[in-house]
Amino acid sequence: MGHPELAKIFNKDEKKVNWHDKSLWFVRHKRDLSVHQVKGWETLRDLGHGIKAHMLSNIDSYLLQFEKNALNNGVQVHWAANGEEHNQIVHTILKEAHAKKVVKSKSMLTEECHLNPFLEKNGIEVIDTDLGERIVQLAKEPPSHIVLPAIHKNRHEVDELFQDHLGTEPCDGDPQYLTGEARKHLREKFITADAAITGVNFAIADTGGFVVCTNEGNADMGAHLAPVHIACMGVEKIIPKQEHLGVFLRLLARSATGQPITTYSSHFKKPRTGAAMHIIIVDNGRSEQLSRPDFRASLHCIRCGACMNTCPIYRRSGGHSYDATIPGPIGSILSPGKDLKKYSTLPFASTLCGSCSDVCPVKIDIHDQLYKWRQIITKETPQPFIKKKSMEVMGSVFAKPSQFEKIGKLARWSLRNLPQSIINSKPNAWGKARDLPEGPKQSFDDWHKEREKNNKKNEH
Repeated sequence: MGHPELAKIFNKDEKKVNWHDKSLWFVRHKRDLSVHQVKGWETLRDLGHGIKAHMLSNIDSYLLQFEKNALNNGVQVHWAANGEEHNQIVHTILKEAHAKKVVKSKSMLTEECHLNPFLEKNGIEVIDTDLGERIVQLAKEPPSHIVLPAIHKNRHEVDELFQDHLGTEPCDGDPQYLTGEARKHLREKFITADAAITGVNFAIADTGGFVVCTNEGNADMGAHLAPVHIACMGVEKIIPKQEHLGVFLRLLARSATGQPITTYSSHFKKPRTGAAMHIIIVDNGRSEQLSRPDFRASLHCIRCGACMNTCPIYRRSGGHSYDATIPGPIGSILSPGKDLKKYSTLPFASTLCGSCSDVCPVKIDIHDQLYKWRQIITKETPQPFIKKKSMEVMGSVFAKPSQFEKIGKLARWSLRNLPQSIINSKPNAWGKARDLPEGPKQSFDDWHKEREKNNKKNEH
């Protein structure tokens, strides 16, 4: 099913849709309050954009520099062309370490590679330790948001889920109780883990180190207790220098949740005595995206989720309606590059309002790229009959000014004179939640002609 069909399923629960919408807009509002307190915020965005653009233009050199420095630090470096290779490398490392229990912090790359089901099939227990990720793991669902993976579930649903899987007492969705029970449950997993897997937010070429950002400290717990630490990163996570890190740390947290900085910005450089550290550098379609001039800037993404929090379509259709690891506006650019046919509906899941581009901390031209994908998709994939015909009709109307003027007059008259019960009828889904404005008595064209005429009279 495409996005429209999956969105219809989510929209059946109107109360949940409204709650989802308001929750994400609350996060977007926090973002606005936070960034307005930073002098030079736009300069920071420009810096982030410039650093990323420079990195992508020299990505081969920086990746090799990072590998060299990481090896000198005592870290074992692996390269994976795709998700399958990534999973095999992880499995080989765990097998050699005789690891059967793994704790994992939030990593969209491992979600993208479907690492969890792969390891479970091979007899390895994988526990997601981020609270939101653990919730969706227990529910056997994928994350619906890259920063707030369980945003589609309210506290009462989590209460019931914990009762079923963790044996907790009914608590009417008390967040403090549920969080405390999750800590008890996860503490035992941390202590008994044979290995820890983390993602990578930023990998620094000139030091060979990397940074993982969390608000719960779960990445640190896993990496510092387990004898083996495996860090999984996409090639685009490279930044050239340590001094650039300050730019991205200031941009990331404010854009994601409105915080000045994440609670834990954990720096990893070398394995501790008696432990092993591995870094897996993964391509998985990124080089192909880099080769597309119109879409390469999508690789600037630092996975803050700001475009999702602001997008009116995402907020009212839910992350699962995108059927992709990365949902929302940025995912609607990345996914068609991997499978144009499967994800052909995603670039159309947008109003092209540009709000996503406005909030993007690294100034990705998201709405422009969505429009460019639309142009490609309409040429290369079959379009629904009704959509195709309606576009042809609209095209013919716009091509004939006299016809457009007549239809405009009829529309304006209808808005002024027809009762709201007819205008906001069932066929008009938009009218369910919003009223159309009162129709003006004249078009802009008529107003402009009248104004010009009056100006000429006044001149004489």
